[in-house]
Amino acid sequence: MAPARFAGARTTRSAAATRRLGVRLGAQLEPGDVVALLGDLGAGKTQLIRGACEGAGVAPQEVASPTFAIVAEYRGSRLPVFHADLYRVADEDELHATGFFDLVGGPGALLVEWADRVPGALPEERLELRLAHDPERPSVRHLEVIGTGARHAALARALLAR
Repeated sequence: MAPARFAGARTTRSAAATRRLGVRLGAQLEPGDVVALLGDLGAGKTQLIRGACEGAGVAPQEVASPTFAIVAEYRGSRLPVFHADLYRVADEDELHATGFFDLVGGPGALLVEWADRVPGALPEERLELRLAHDPERPSVRHLEVIGTGARHAALARALLAR
């Protein structure tokens, strides 16, 4: 039997709006949640993650892109957040050496930028956020939101609720 699934879309009209959507996401995250973020450079993945960390109670100055460290851990007042950036990861073996797989289903939420770089790294049940630029309006971002599995489908629904 296939896991529950929910898909929808949202448009944000500024970096601040993308960040606010992230705050909503972070306020709803629970231990074990996995969020995959996909999109080109500058699509808004980092803004969304900064917002999600804020929603989880992480101090803003704590959040930085872990491009070179691969994984950063943030202690939120509400929830620990693990932030992975797979941009420079070549394959699953290299990712395994970072301890990444120990974080999946762990005590915090796992937010993964460039999740499509290592396709087999994430569980099937996850929240996937695909961000894209609007070619005619530079500050606008289009988000496709897909929740797979009961928990992540509910998270997708809640994120898209008005």
